[in-house]
Amino acid sequence: MTAPAATTRGTPDGIKLPDGFSSKITFATDTTIELWEKDVTPPAIDGGDAVDQTTMHNTTWRTKLPRNLLTLEDVSAVCAYDPVAYDAIIALTNVNTTITVTFPDGSTLAFFGYLKRFEPSTSVEADQPEATLTIVATNLDAADTTVEAGPTMVEVSGC
Repeated sequence: MTAPAATTRGTPDGIKLPDGFSSKITFATDTTIELWEKDVTPPAIDGGDAVDQTTMHNTTWRTKLPRNLLTLEDVSAVCAYDPVAYDAIIALTNVNTTITVTFPDGSTLAFFGYLKRFEPSTSVEADQPEATLTIVATNLDAADTTVEAGPTMVEVSGC
């Protein structure tokens, strides 16, 4: 048996985002929907819980291995909105389409997904009305839902 050996952290090649402004979400089926993003939470990537490999032959440590499949988690956003958007929101809800998250440096993450929820906040004096969007990544091609299709990252170089 070989013990794990320590490795040294290298300097990243990329350029970290200095600020969250301005992040946006685009629905391919309605690129000009009357929503104005205020806070955007891009999708997390989750490898899932470990697969337990422990048996009665283990002597000191419980053992486990990673799963094989990944999950692209929900996207959320807080937006200002025009009430006229309700018709467009109804048309987008539960419709599998291409969703694009644009990062402040112009990089994009495109994936197949759908608008799951549009939840307006309480309207009160002196506060801009807002709504929270929840978008689910399906990872299924919008044109053929028998085809698995993961996200596509397009990086902006030199930013």
